[in-house]
Amino acid sequence: MTTSTRGTNQVPAVLVLEDGRIFRGRAYGAVGETFGEAVFSTGMTGYQETLTDPSYDRQIVVATAPQIGNTGWNDEDDESGRIWVSGYVVRDPARVPSNWRAKRSLDAELVAQGVVGISGIDTRALTRHLRERGSMRSGIFSGEALATDTELLARVQAQPHMKGASLYEEVATKEAYVVPAVGQKRFTVAAVDLGIKGMTPQRMAERGIEVHVLPATATEDDVFAVAPDGVFFSNGPGDPATADGPVALMTAVLERKTPLFGICFGNQILGRALGFGTYKLKYGHRGINQPVQDRTTGKVEVTAHNHGFAVDAPLDQVSETRFGRAEVSHVCLNDDVVEGLQLLDQPAFSVQYHPEAAAGPHDAAYLFDRFVSLMEGQRA
Repeated sequence: MTTSTRGTNQVPAVLVLEDGRIFRGRAYGAVGETFGEAVFSTGMTGYQETLTDPSYDRQIVVATAPQIGNTGWNDEDDESGRIWVSGYVVRDPARVPSNWRAKRSLDAELVAQGVVGISGIDTRALTRHLRERGSMRSGIFSGEALATDTELLARVQAQPHMKGASLYEEVATKEAYVVPAVGQKRFTVAAVDLGIKGMTPQRMAERGIEVHVLPATATEDDVFAVAPDGVFFSNGPGDPATADGPVALMTAVLERKTPLFGICFGNQILGRALGFGTYKLKYGHRGINQPVQDRTTGKVEVTAHNHGFAVDAPLDQVSETRFGRAEVSHVCLNDDVVEGLQLLDQPAFSVQYHPEAAAGPHDAAYLFDRFVSLMEGQRA
């Protein structure tokens, strides 16, 4: 990615998709060029949390909400230490942010972090195109990066696909750190960082859990050196078919029958550890308004998602695995995609979405309590 930080309001920009579709607008954020998988996010709020979510690494995110940037950028809502999206696509950027917590504009933050974006395009038409054709390689070009349409398309088509991409080590912490329990400490959890969001260990800390966040390269010895009551596998980017190391680590955790909880990428890792396959979705689930049914209760939740891959497991039968019986515990009501797994003969479960509720909704917060219950049961 090459960038410049000069003013962008009137600088021409183009978004080029790998199938040849081109959208023309104005530069938003940094000027230059960037490449990534074009995906759309249906959240009406929470753009700061989306942009700083490590699981959006190497993706150009299209905001389906037409007006973006109204609340500016603050210093409290980041989910990691930087913006991870490769590029940002919006229709109508706010001219002036208005929020009591705002420290600067979204445009200014994109410039400061060198994130190339584009505004002023028909994001509804773009979203419909991606829904019909699927997520695809793309590029945003502005300023000196502009060239002929043919040249820009060739640059896009030379980029790697998301399928087969191993990205989780790029975004994970390099050094272990501890998030202390809030109030009285009740449990210790080893959290394997595959692209973890900051709010996730915070939600566990609020429940009296001391969270030891470990690098994606953590070994079985590293995990059990902290004497965990439970082990957590986080969300993260890329193709789960490449994550042989985390699958081996989770297998070791399951063999010890330690309480286990995984979300998003962690759900896909559990699927692989249980012997299921994974596959790439046509356009994925992204945003904070995805309907999911918890089959263990029958309750329907509105949930936060960011995943382009899913677990290939049977929806309507209990499966026999090397770790006992397993079943699909949650399912997406839009398209019947597997949204959760649980073992019936030992304490392990996972979900495909983000229950930490950053930026909302809070329907799935009970899953952290379910993890606590597993650890209580094991201790008893």
